Amino acid sequence: MPIREYSAIDPKKSCSHCKVRFEQVEPMDAPAGNVCPECGNTVQRQISAPSVGGSQSGFDDRAKSAGFQKLKKTGHGEYEKKY
Repeated sequence: MPIREYSAIDPKKSCSHCKVRFEQVEPMDAPAGNVCPECGNTVQRQISAPSVGGSQSGFDDRAKSAGFQKLKKTGHGEYEKKY
């Protein structure tokens, strides 16, 4: 389930929870929420950057222990074996 971000439309009427962005876990098919769960103020869903990048879960170690090889391109048609 994705984590969606929301923030208050009118910060003057908002509570400390929705004054700045807050996160809420929702199913993919859930409609966008429109009220703060704390104070009931009107909120809007914010567009946020997806979490992409290197894994911090030890993927290379697990792949190596499973027998996979990692190659790095060093030149035109040349590869260096990392493990």
